[in-house]
Amino acid sequence: MSLDFRTWMKNTQENCEQALSEYIPQCDIVPQQLHEAMRYAALDGGKRVRPLLVFAAGRLFNAPEELLSRAACAVEMIHAYSLVHDDMPCMDDDELRRGKPTVHVKYDEATALLVGDALQAQAFIVLSEGNGDAQMKLSMVRVLAQASGSVGMCGGQAIDLASVGLALSREQLEQMHRLKTGALLRASVLLGAMSGKTLSSSETEALYAYSAAIGLAFQVVDDILDATADSATLGKTAGKDAADNKPTYVSLLGLPASQTLAAQLCNDAHNALLPFGENAQYLHDLADLIVQRQA
Repeated sequence: MSLDFRTWMKNTQENCEQALSEYIPQCDIVPQQLHEAMRYAALDGGKRVRPLLVFAAGRLFNAPEELLSRAACAVEMIHAYSLVHDDMPCMDDDELRRGKPTVHVKYDEATALLVGDALQAQAFIVLSEGNGDAQMKLSMVRVLAQASGSVGMCGGQAIDLASVGLALSREQLEQMHRLKTGALLRASVLLGAMSGKTLSSSETEALYAYSAAIGLAFQVVDDILDATADSATLGKTAGKDAADNKPTYVSLLGLPASQTLAAQLCNDAHNALLPFGENAQYLHDLADLIVQRQA
């Protein structure tokens, strides 16, 4: 990855942090504790992979910064809400997230539930406001809603919860993760590109192929790291999938085959970007980042 990419990534992450802080209500606004907990959940942590994908895809078609910022923050709010709910005792029951106590541990379960609900609503407020054609914004709202709901992220989580202790086939495991992890990553790419123009069928197909590859690669690497890294490195509880008897790529394929699969998916992502030429360089580099990350 080039110095130019690393500088762009750092600047994008910092800008996203600032924008999120502006879009989430301040702690002195009633109800103060809810807003404090929302900010605790969404700010000061995370790699901001989804916002990076939004901005990188926006470069394909010179999308305006303001619209990209709103789309990036909306996706990150959905992601943050999903983590808050995912960590609750009724779901994965975890006490550590991004190196900090999870929201239900820091506050309480009721607050954590409301934080997720409120961040989800705030995401659509942010995405629907600001500059831009009304029809385009409506299409973007629909993309994010579909990626978040029962045929997207929530559906994948439901399958995940129902699969504890079961021996899933590779196809079943892939279906679960295309929904649970992949849907929101795909939405990030599409929202960034849609901020610049109405996509043609061929452009949409290429971005779907790229997103499908990085979505699965992200989860494969997550499974590898869960099996090989420690909690301090990950910022969350290591080894929890195995302890909870959850099906993973490592448990299904083994570690070496999972590492080979991640590399192949990265190559698939690169190939999907060929029609976009040099404008897709940051998306290319983000595929590398997803596969090579250590946390």
